Amino acid sequence: MSHKVNPARLIGTYGVALALILLIAFGWWRYENFLGMFNVMSVLRYNSMFALVALGMCFVIMTGGIDLSVGSTAALGSVAAAFGSYYGVVPGLAAGIGAGLIIGVINGILVTRLAIMPFIATLATMLAASGLALLLAGNQSVSVSYETGFTNLGQGNLWIFPIPALIAAIAYVVGSIVLNFTSLGRTVLAIGGNEDATHMMGLRTERVKFLTYLASGGLAGLAGVILAAQFGAGQPIEGVGWELFAIAAVVVGGTLLTGGIGSVGTTLAGVLLLGILFNMLNFENGMGWISLSAYWQSVIRGGFLLVVVIIQAKLMTRNAKPV
Repeated sequence: MSHKVNPARLIGTYGVALALILLIAFGWWRYENFLGMFNVMSVLRYNSMFALVALGMCFVIMTGGIDLSVGSTAALGSVAAAFGSYYGVVPGLAAGIGAGLIIGVINGILVTRLAIMPFIATLATMLAASGLALLLAGNQSVSVSYETGFTNLGQGNLWIFPIPALIAAIAYVVGSIVLNFTSLGRTVLAIGGNEDATHMMGLRTERVKFLTYLASGGLAGLAGVILAAQFGAGQPIEGVGWELFAIAAVVVGGTLLTGGIGSVGTTLAGVLLLGILFNMLNFENGMGWISLSAYWQSVIRGGFLLVVVIIQAKLMTRNAKPV
């Protein structure tokens, strides 16, 4: 009995991993100290925030939804965490995650209870969270407490491993277990594949969709905590474009924008691929061959996303044709 190979799944599983390996090999060959301890740990520390946001986005997209509010939610979480940091590490952590969970609850209610399209619902909360962050911060950055040890969440190490990267790694292990070994994960994929059929099977589609938006908000809030701890201040105007980075990483990792197919592991590979690519731009600037501003990151990110979406669309169209 032969099984039909799904090109979209193959590319998502192996393509991004191969591209990541080739990119690392090229960087090692071209740049001195590219694989040095300082650069590797710096890349892991900085991109841990994007990894957390992308993880939540991955689950939302696998249901066929979208969450445009993650960047603004992270900014709001950073401000809340900065205020809470003066009461200790745990209050600061709880304040940031709590702010994200509140946005997640609102998104979940709008999408599941009020049946508002995810794009519109999360666009509204994106604007609301951004405005709220600016109001709470008084339109300026909010310093964190350096006496309570809160900054260790962003700047500290466990032996030589950055604590933010460790937090992200734990989140991805939990996310992978949920997706691959629980009924919740199977329902997430089933909703993205065919929501009506999933509902007719008696599965709690609305509840699971609500939980994905809740998780996305909470993880964005956690990313905001790391942002505040890493840079020593809550940043109300930070997070602009984070949702695009997250979407790009998820789609580059092989998750279909239409839902139903996705992977936590390849999403992490997508985050690392984009993060290392931008790191290589910094090395190129340092060599003096080119001079690219930070705005080129957005150009490259958009180009990556466009190319991958086009490839996915071509593959899906090819698969839909009768054999």
